[in-house]
Amino acid sequence: QCLLSGSWRSDTGCRMVVSTLDKDNRFSGFYLPGPAAGNSELLTSPLEGSQQDTWLVPQPTFYFTVNWRLREVARTTVFLGQCYVDTNGEETLHALWLLREVADSPDEDWKATRIGTSIFTRIK
Repeated sequence: QCLLSGSWRSDTGCRMVVSTLDKDNRFSGFYLPGPAAGNSELLTSPLEGSQQDTWLVPQPTFYFTVNWRLREVARTTVFLGQCYVDTNGEETLHALWLLREVADSPDEDWKATRIGTSIFTRIK
């Protein structure tokens, strides 16, 4: 059974802490970018999300959003993925992310969205 609650580290060195899931499988927490983010202005940012009920599926899908706490830039990232448990009981989160930052005009819209993938492992 895979639960998102706890501490995680991404393959790029980002860290996140996810609260205990509530009765509706919602959670909150915080996200701290790692060195790959390359921006010292990034602060610990709040996250909120939900995962499928583990009574229905042992390796649930999930989503969460991070509203970045930045100086002078508005940015939001949505992560969507699945929690896996391998044969040794190790948990990993495989996620696709979509980052959107504010564009100054419709002409600049094309460069305001980025997409990527991340793999998170549990910090014990």
